[in-house]
Amino acid sequence: MKVYLKFFTSIFFKSLFYVFFILFSLVLILNILTELDFFKEIDVETYFTLFLSLLNSPALIFEMFPFILLITAQLFFIKLYENKEIEILKYTGVKNTRILLVLSILSLLSGLIITTLFYHFSSSLKNFYLQLKSPYTNDSKYLAVVTKNGLWIKDIVNENTLMINSSKIEQNYLIDNYITEFNKNYKVIRNIKSDKIDIKNNDWIVLDAKIFVNNNYKIEESLLLKTNFNYKKIQSLYSNLASLNFYELLELKKNYRKLNYSTTEINLQLMKLTTYPLYLFLMTLFSGLIMLRIKSFDSSTFKISIGLFFSVIIYYLNNFFYVLGSTEKLSIIASILLPLLTLSVINAFMLININEK
Repeated sequence: MKVYLKFFTSIFFKSLFYVFFILFSLVLILNILTELDFFKEIDVETYFTLFLSLLNSPALIFEMFPFILLITAQLFFIKLYENKEIEILKYTGVKNTRILLVLSILSLLSGLIITTLFYHFSSSLKNFYLQLKSPYTNDSKYLAVVTKNGLWIKDIVNENTLMINSSKIEQNYLIDNYITEFNKNYKVIRNIKSDKIDIKNNDWIVLDAKIFVNNNYKIEESLLLKTNFNYKKIQSLYSNLASLNFYELLELKKNYRKLNYSTTEINLQLMKLTTYPLYLFLMTLFSGLIMLRIKSFDSSTFKISIGLFFSVIIYYLNNFFYVLGSTEKLSIIASILLPLLTLSVINAFMLININEK
């Protein structure tokens, strides 16, 4: 390996670890404050809130990696400018494009590691975090999940618990249903079997309900069942996708299809993760180009501020297209690729005559 490659690699990863540590510390502190506020009226040990904060922080840091890589690239060039090392490199024949190429390759490799290893790690911790915190949330008594066996709903109405299992959804109807109702002591009150339930409103209409009580049953043409769920609420339900790794996302997508659920959110998450290394690569390249374009300014703080200003614009542009995709006002592919294409065009324009800078 050439000497300058080792030099660039060393600067890049030192800067990356430095920025990561600073931002992780800030996120952890903010998480601790958030959890302390959440549990201020709940009797739990202090170490529990600290542990929850630690579990939740990696998932938040994962979303911040575009900024982390951007600042890393800026620190990389600031280091080169400090001792006029970039001028020495020019004299030895190392052009700006070569520096950007090495920086981009390093960011792309980092992006692949972040998207595979780090995301798997952070999603597992997020999942554990949600499991530990769920019993303390206000809506913990309500639950709706999708498994390979269909839709499962746990609902509590007037101290009675409803356990509902349905095979799929068609329009505003649940199909092939079995409901068990328990009292507050979890003794079975009745079981209800129905091929079709109208869930347009919170008051469900169970059609041709076969009601089992003890060893007897009766059939009612139309049974009114009060719940806390309706069609709109059920259709908007999906797991916290940040707590699912690639394999779990694919499994959830398969289960959603069986149930006739919308898979838009899952497809967006999968597409986002697939293109994340490219996003990090383009953000790093953008940061490097900004630093080369404004190298005449002496203030490092000003240079970083300029980069962060543009990165915030790119971040919100990216989120804007993401919302368009999630609401199906734009195709999933377009909502993910258009921001990347825009950033690519900007980078291509800024690359013109970059060796003269």
